Amino acid sequence: MEMTEMTGVSLKRGALVVEDNDSGVPVEETKKQKLSECSLTKGQDGLQNDFLSISEDVPRPPDTVSTGKGGKNSEAQLEDEEEEEEDGLSEECEEEESESFADMMKHGLTEADVGITKFVSSHQGFSGILKERYSDFVVHEIGKDGRISHLNDLSIPVDEEDPSEDIFTVLTAEEKQRLEELQLFKNKETSVAIEVIEDTKEKRTIIHQANKSLFPGLETKTEDREGKKYIVAYHAAGKKALANPRKHSWPKSRGSYCHFVLYKENKDTMDAINALSKYLRVKPNIFSYMGTKDKRAITVQEIAVLKITAQRLAHLNKCLMNFKLGNFSYQKNPLKLGELQGNHFTVVLRNITGTDDQVQQAMNSLKEIGFINYYGMQRFGTTAVPTYQVGRAILQNSWTEVMDLILKPRSGAEKGYLVKCREEWAKTKDPTAALRKLPVKRCVEGQLLRGLSKYGMKNIVSAFGIIPRNNRLMYIHSYQSYVWNNMVSKRIEDYGLKPVPGDLVLKGATATYIEEDDVNNYSIHDVVMPLPGFDVIYPKHKIQEAYREMLTADNLDIDNMRHKIRDYSLSGAYRKIIIRPQNVSWEVVAYDDPKIPLFNTDVDNLEGKTPPVFASEGKYRALKMDFSLPPSTYATMAIREVLKMDTSIKNQTQLNTTWLR
Repeated sequence: MEMTEMTGVSLKRGALVVEDNDSGVPVEETKKQKLSECSLTKGQDGLQNDFLSISEDVPRPPDTVSTGKGGKNSEAQLEDEEEEEEDGLSEECEEEESESFADMMKHGLTEADVGITKFVSSHQGFSGILKERYSDFVVHEIGKDGRISHLNDLSIPVDEEDPSEDIFTVLTAEEKQRLEELQLFKNKETSVAIEVIEDTKEKRTIIHQANKSLFPGLETKTEDREGKKYIVAYHAAGKKALANPRKHSWPKSRGSYCHFVLYKENKDTMDAINALSKYLRVKPNIFSYMGTKDKRAITVQEIAVLKITAQRLAHLNKCLMNFKLGNFSYQKNPLKLGELQGNHFTVVLRNITGTDDQVQQAMNSLKEIGFINYYGMQRFGTTAVPTYQVGRAILQNSWTEVMDLILKPRSGAEKGYLVKCREEWAKTKDPTAALRKLPVKRCVEGQLLRGLSKYGMKNIVSAFGIIPRNNRLMYIHSYQSYVWNNMVSKRIEDYGLKPVPGDLVLKGATATYIEEDDVNNYSIHDVVMPLPGFDVIYPKHKIQEAYREMLTADNLDIDNMRHKIRDYSLSGAYRKIIIRPQNVSWEVVAYDDPKIPLFNTDVDNLEGKTPPVFASEGKYRALKMDFSLPPSTYATMAIREVLKMDTSIKNQTQLNTTWLR
């Protein structure tokens, strides 16, 4: 095995990037995402989550919106504004589309900036176009039983307890709106009365069922008013009813959780769950999943939801575009984060320039040796302020710097409203004034400004604490990743691709040193390196001192990684330095039309579309590859190894690539 330095090779017109194995992130902005007219509202996430891939060791809760209780009138006003923002962004949010993306990214990061500098193989790199079509990148979750999730069955389990399909049409749009506002305590009404037109017992029963099924937390009763029949809906259990679906309406013989396979395009897991919860009118925290998938991909994963019928879930297929739900079953237990074995990727690189021999060498190397298990560029952000810098400031307890790094003006790809917010902050240092510039207040910047408005500029720690916990931890995990990448590059530079005495390997969950007399019992695929923390050991060779020097240069004590705020104490972890993908296969295909799909998705197969047939010769050549990766590994880094290219957006744009097309 040979190890080579990184050389920048252009993707000819490539649209960057791929995804973290836990959160899927090919980087192509699609304009396909729309909801049909039966849409209620569309939640908005901040730019930080939009551009960052959070891997499985930093799971995010379904409900990532932090809202304080009590507080002043101004805070209540801000929360009201948050409700309004869900209807979509203002026109000013889209003005940045006219800017040159290359200009915006010229201050971004390169791979070398975050320690990604080595390759393990010696083959010659070649170029290709990643993500020319949206469907060129597909991720299927691998469950704890090793089964790859596929959407291949839209049937609903037969259940005599399920109400009639008429529940979805018996209420008018106005009645549904009033009931939703009552359910969510959005008005002062204590009840909503629905007149029963064409009164029959069957009609009244369907209206009762519609209320109970579509609006959990509401009770109903029948009343006579001036000779007319009304179904009256009202709250019986207070606000807790939303989070706790009606226990008495669920058959005891049926498992409490409906498991289903979710197929989605251009939506991360959090966005998807928030959208589903809005349509179902339930809290997002009744959903569970094994891993998060990021936005820019076609992804297929298993989801579980508490006491929502398959019938109701299947109805969403009529309302939502770019979502598809199926493979329904009732189970006793929810899903748990981390239970997945990994993800299976199907990736097409179009218009490749490599010869058949080059492709064969590259893919054989990926299959037999693997790739360096770097944290990908998604981990570090896209602007001139990398997330690891914020994480370092948190660990240093430099809270004014944390605030400034998050809020100060910066170069890079940002929404126009964020630019105006930062300018206002730099000019006035008034969090309330800066917050008014944000139509989307659920981004990290908006949450921090809301915290500063509530707690004041002298209590930045509490203000920062308003940001959801896992988003805060994202910053310090980014710093750990930054250190790990740099140390692994140094380890490979100094010792190559063979285990040496003093390296670390795992026995169970415990790290132990490789001794001189048993070095031949291990391969490079066994070697792990630590993410810095108080509960890890470091290699027993000169890389240990390299760790110490790097943290000392950052004013951190490697021997004391505990923070006075418990959340920010780093225990550390171990990560394999080389990953060898499983189930690797590939083929080079010829095609003439760059717009044709080169493989079928699950939805294509459900719709009976014929798989593409390839000619022996064509105008273009494409590399179609399949491979499986364990959790917390980046497909970006596997493709980087094949193409021998810098996957950073900055490098791609400087090489005259088109990232957002």
